[in-house]
Amino acid sequence: MAGNTKTLRVRIKSVNSTKQLTKAMGLVASSKIRRANEAMQKSREYRKSLSRVTELLTSDRECLKSPYMQKRDSGRTKIIIIAGDRGLAGGYNANVFRLAAQYGDSEFIPIGKRACERYGKDFISSEFYTFDQSSELAAMLCDEFARGEFDRLGIIYTSYKSVMSQEAEIMWLLPFEKSESPNSASAIFEPDNITVFNNIVKEYVSGMVTSLVRESFASEVAARRMAMDSAEKNATEMINELQLEYNRARQGAITQEITEIVAGSGN
Repeated sequence: MAGNTKTLRVRIKSVNSTKQLTKAMGLVASSKIRRANEAMQKSREYRKSLSRVTELLTSDRECLKSPYMQKRDSGRTKIIIIAGDRGLAGGYNANVFRLAAQYGDSEFIPIGKRACERYGKDFISSEFYTFDQSSELAAMLCDEFARGEFDRLGIIYTSYKSVMSQEAEIMWLLPFEKSESPNSASAIFEPDNITVFNNIVKEYVSGMVTSLVRESFASEVAARRMAMDSAEKNATEMINELQLEYNRARQGAITQEITEIVAGSGN
């Protein structure tokens, strides 16, 4: 019986240590949420602005001649995949990789430590990803696409719905589709539409990558906070159950000792 109480004390201490760790990680995630959401909202506005400009240009007939609007079907696809730098974020990383598995024949370009580990690339942080990094990546990918080295460019990211809900999604960046928005005659581009379009594509891809990295990071932080809150709650319930079991075991041990003492005094 004494051995049982000792084992229970060790388990209670271990679970309590885990609870303190999850509580600390939850607090760290909570402290990052506001800043991550602010960055995400700003990047969403930037993304909308870029999309409005490209929609105007891709509705123009001249822009249909651009290499960035040419559809090919050789089966070569490149996908940028954004995952987290760390785990313990519930299903955040798993959902990203599950979606990526549907495009298993593609060449993946990872952002985030977990993605880099999975696809054998050098570590690139998703939390500290910079616009300069996205500009360099966009320039390389746009040049390769224009040369016909691959057919489609997509990006797998995690869309932030709310603190409680995040969803892995894919967005296709290249080639552009002809827009059905109002004709570009409603705006004047200098020197001409197709020249502006060809020059803005790299800016567009770079802006999209940066924006979706920001959104994915906000999703990761929210997912981690929810996971740590859940873990802390489960640890509390486990400690209560173990404490109750310990009290019963301790009471049983005391009862046994009293019985043995009484029996011994009777002899």
